[in-house]
Amino acid sequence: MANLDAAFSALADPTRRAILARLALGEATVMELAEPFEMTQPAISRHLKVLEGAGLILRRVEGTKRPCRLAPAAVAEIDQWLAMLRQTLAANYNRLDDVLAEMKTQEKAIP
Repeated sequence: MANLDAAFSALADPTRRAILARLALGEATVMELAEPFEMTQPAISRHLKVLEGAGLILRRVEGTKRPCRLAPAAVAEIDQWLAMLRQTLAANYNRLDDVLAEMKTQEKAIP
């Protein structure tokens, strides 16, 4: 979980989240990723550099193109961290359910 801070920092930007959503559909070039945005290719490249630095994407060289894809290990790391939070929240809600059920039982017991 060493890159978790960098990953969440990268995810704070809506453009980078949109890029990741596009890459969830499959590998894409910088030009393909830039297409839906009203920004230059160099601006998209800067976003990609942040995502790559956070370990969220991988790039390979294919002639003059540099296709990008999601980095499964980084996504799994984030999912693992979120699963821990979900588990903790579920335990808290279960305890709250128990307290509320006990309160309801006590209310019914009072004439």
